[in-house]
Amino acid sequence: MKIKTRKIDSALKEKGFIAKERDHTFYFLVINGKQTKIHTKLSHGSKEYGDQLLSVMRKQLGLDNVVELKDLINCPMSEDQYVELLIKRKKIELDVR
Repeated sequence: MKIKTRKIDSALKEKGFIAKERDHTFYFLVINGKQTKIHTKLSHGSKEYGDQLLSVMRKQLGLDNVVELKDLINCPMSEDQYVELLIKRKKIELDVR
């Protein structure tokens, strides 16, 4: 499976991530103005991501499988659903909301 970098960027921003430009673009999940420990990055030179890098990204985003990652990127999973999933899995604290 390959996913275009632009699509990943757009989906992450729609889900509450902010982008910070460095040697790569780093994305940090922000909830109610507070930055969480959930983060990932995209390389400036990559036009699309394949299975290996998507697997790394999936783990960084606190997701258990590729289906969840696809749902996050393709938008069946809302920002609220994603946050609830992270809370349920104890990836972020309840007091973030």
